Amino acid sequence: MEFRIDRRNGTAAYQQIVQQVGQALRLGILAPGDRLPTAREVAESCAVNPNTTLKAYRELEREGLVEPRPGLGTFVRRSLARPQAAADSPLRVELEAWTDRAREAGLEREDATALVASVLEERYTAGARPRGAPDTPGASSASSASSASSASRARSEENG
Repeated sequence: MEFRIDRRNGTAAYQQIVQQVGQALRLGILAPGDRLPTAREVAESCAVNPNTTLKAYRELEREGLVEPRPGLGTFVRRSLARPQAAADSPLRVELEAWTDRAREAGLEREDATALVASVLEERYTAGARPRGAPDTPGASSASSASSASSASRARSEENG
């Protein structure tokens, strides 16, 4: 795994390392037993102080995601990956297509990021239901199928 530190984004370098490890764990790029780069390797490749990396690794250890093994390095302890979020999942393919459309429509990276962040905030707030989810716990699967079919038709009309 290679880290990329963006000194212009306002996020501390150690926090960027924590975020990148978390993302790699969620995407299945890192798995239990994988060894993370040493603090010296990260210092050389990213031009950060080795203590920055050690601080990030301590934070990840507190979260139960990694474990240091004296004399061997720091190893991934558990995964955060879900099949639906894997790097090769159908959802990623859809997101890539959406991103391509956003770029073609003239959105800058920051515009797309703001748009995605606002939708995530709206859709992941307490009580929010995914589009097409039944209104009540006992709703029939026919109702769900009908909603999914309507959503599919709407997407086809958008794309067609």
